Formats: sequence, structure tokens, C-alpha cells
Amino acid sequence: MPEVTTANTNTRVGATARIALHPIHPMLVPFPIVCFIGALLTDIAYWRTTEMMWADFSAWLLFAGLLMGGLAAIAGLIDFIGRRRIRQIAAAWWHMIGNIVVMLLALANSFVHSRDAWTSVIPEGLVLSVLTVLVMLVTAWLGGEMVYRRRVGVVD
Repeated sequence: MPEVTTANTNTRVGATARIALHPIHPMLVPFPIVCFIGALLTDIAYWRTTEMMWADFSAWLLFAGLLMGGLAAIAGLIDFIGRRRIRQIAAAWWHMIGNIVVMLLALANSFVHSRDAWTSVIPEGLVLSVLTVLVMLVTAWLGGEMVYRRRVGVVD
């Protein structure tokens, strides 16, 4: 794929993992984001109500987030390995490392949530959910930086 220079001198870098010209990674990323934020919200709901349903929702959301996050990670890794220009962007490295941390936190949180309801959420599950979302906010910012400033995955 040829690289196209834009008017503001940023070079666009197309994605390697794509369907037609649509990059796969940004199509999958919203799913784990929503799931991990949802797990935090359902952890807070369980903490406030002690209704078992909320603890169950958290466990399911963590599982779905890990599954979809794994798929998004595969697509992102294909882009990262397949494009030298992406590997040259510092934000891409921090985005990848940060998302590995997010997935490890979510995995640990999933194991914690497999325990009895109260001990699965209070305090470790809630703390891990907060940490997961906080790190994810940073990595989402870095991902946006790559798309909107560096034009990664943007094709004419």
C-alpha cells in the first residue's frame, strides 16, 4: 500500500489487518472498552447493593472484554509487526505495552471475580476494575493520538 502525504506533512500509514480498506483493530477495540467500563460500573453497583446479579454481570463482562480484547490485540499486533512506520512511532509502543497491562489487570480481575461474590468484588475486584479503566483511558488516548495525529490506519 503506498503511503500518502497529507497537507500537514503527516504520513498516513494504512493498517495491515483490514477488511477491504477498513482496519480491523479499531473495529474491535470498542468492545473491550465497553466491557471493562461496564465491569467497573457493575462492581460499583454490587458494592452499593450487594445484589448477586451485579457480581455475575461483572464476571461476564470481564470474560467478554478479555475475549474481544484478545481479538483486538491480534489485529493490532498484525498492524504493529506488519508496518515498520507504526513501530517507529513511540506512542504505538506505549499503546501496545499499556494494553498488555490492561489485559493482565483484566485477567487478574477475572480470576478474582471467580471467587465468592463479596470477596470477588470488595475490595480487590473493585480496585482492579478501577486500575483497568484508568490504564485503558491512557492507552485509548495514545490510540487516538496515532489515528488522529499520525494517521495510522487512515487511508484515502
